[in-house]
Amino acid sequence: MCGIFFSIARNGPVLPDQHTVDALHARGPDSYKVLNVTCSTDNAQKIYLTFISSVLALRGEQIQRQPLFDEASGSVFCWNGEAWKVGGAKVTGNDSVYVWDLLLQATSPQQESGRHQRISEALTSIAGPFAFVFYDAPTSTVYYGRDRLGRRSLLVNQCDDGSSLTLSSISPLRQNTGCCSEVATDTIHYLPLKSANNVVPGKLPWLNVPLAINKSLPPNGSPPAVPSASSIEQFLQHLRDALILRSVDIPDHSHGQMQPGSAKVAILFSGGLDCTLLARLLHDLLPQEEAVDLLNVAFENPRSMAAKGGSTTGAAYELCPDRITGRSSFSELCQICPERRWRFVAIDVPYSETLSHKPSIINLMYPHNTEMDLSIAMALHFAARGKGEVSEHPSDVCSKAKYFVSTARVLLSGLGADELYAGYSRHAAAFSRDGFRGLADELELDFDRIGSRNLGRDDRVMSHWGKEIRYPYLDEDFVSFSLGLPVWEKSGFRPGKSVPKHYEAVGTSSKSEDLEPAKMLLRLAMWQLGMRRAASERKRAIQFGARTAKMDVGKGRTKGTDILTLSAG
Repeated sequence: MCGIFFSIARNGPVLPDQHTVDALHARGPDSYKVLNVTCSTDNAQKIYLTFISSVLALRGEQIQRQPLFDEASGSVFCWNGEAWKVGGAKVTGNDSVYVWDLLLQATSPQQESGRHQRISEALTSIAGPFAFVFYDAPTSTVYYGRDRLGRRSLLVNQCDDGSSLTLSSISPLRQNTGCCSEVATDTIHYLPLKSANNVVPGKLPWLNVPLAINKSLPPNGSPPAVPSASSIEQFLQHLRDALILRSVDIPDHSHGQMQPGSAKVAILFSGGLDCTLLARLLHDLLPQEEAVDLLNVAFENPRSMAAKGGSTTGAAYELCPDRITGRSSFSELCQICPERRWRFVAIDVPYSETLSHKPSIINLMYPHNTEMDLSIAMALHFAARGKGEVSEHPSDVCSKAKYFVSTARVLLSGLGADELYAGYSRHAAAFSRDGFRGLADELELDFDRIGSRNLGRDDRVMSHWGKEIRYPYLDEDFVSFSLGLPVWEKSGFRPGKSVPKHYEAVGTSSKSEDLEPAKMLLRLAMWQLGMRRAASERKRAIQFGARTAKMDVGKGRTKGTDILTLSAG
């Protein structure tokens, strides 16, 4: 994972302000490098290009410094991503060098025609999250973009007078933003610099066919009572494969911070179904001696405390819904997988600390700027920091818990499961209105807009701590499998039935039990793996589970869509 800053200017190099420099260092603490380049327009006007990359080294045996520069052509490359596969083949070693070589081959002098096509082919072949800036010096063209799901941040900011343009992983201070926006994920972008007039942006298409959800209806209108055993097995295998790419053989470039027994991987852990399933599968994949940190965040919320009659701060943390489910699922993991060293990190955030970090979080999440954005970003920001009291056994709640800072540089998130497997209440409402057709339409809408919604925001607020967030449920192969499943194989929604009886039907238990229908395939998989309490957990939005929503007692009624006022930052 890296931080990127790039600028084009006509009146001299444009460098980042100190706020941006500090934020880039925070994202990539292992390396920081500046490269200045000039090129000329057709009428010999000079254009100044500045490339800056910071690096968090998580691939390969050595730290690969960026920007990458090719002496022969003069081309430059900044890469913030993880190319897990290229053309379906697993990438081993340092992926930034691999992708760099791919682009140099696509722009080699021996292949002058079809340059745009070959660059599109190279970038389309990459499976994994990324944002990039590539300067093709022989044609004086800058290419940039993000993966189609938008899992890495890249913001574009153009001066009002058109004299400069910047691309950056993080936003500048709000008073200096100009017209700052997320780079769109539906195309690859390019800027031809040869023209003497203003630069006119161009777009290149992704060359693969966009994934589409299976909207078929059940034969005879009556599907089996529950998802099939075959779907459960395929689901688990695809998810295991996604986890192997993201969690196994992570190198240690932490400058001595990793001690024996330190965790390389942590999970954003509410104790809910999605993240606990990742933890359970991770146990089967990692070496037995490797610890796993479970990061669970809870906030002191004055409004909630007042509503409960002024409960004490300590009790307020432990009464947070996500703390309750987190400890419950931690206990079950310890019971089912006792060989693993699970470390439950209780991250308690006092209201005073929330207020002191609030301006910084608002700047990091910008251009997202609603009350809901802030409440979600707060929870993710403090969870990713990984500072709290650690328990290694469910009984270590108070007396044996001790202060702890997670050294894990890789964070796993359960995001994506709700969008793919009908986990939101709106999915149940869609099924109630229009049956399987309505459910399929709602799932399609959710997936189609995932790249333009929140992942850039989440990347900015969590990567600030020098951590990389990884999304197993958004692995391309896993997504392709999930979208191809009929909707009745994903969920337990059935005509005339609110919650199906299911365990005998799939052979997971001799006792019939009730589960809610949302994400039924995940629940059946969880039950099969022995995690029966976690299989029953209900969906809860992070801002309510951690209690970051509606904190301010004197603020009156607010809605999640309300725009933040400047005084908030």
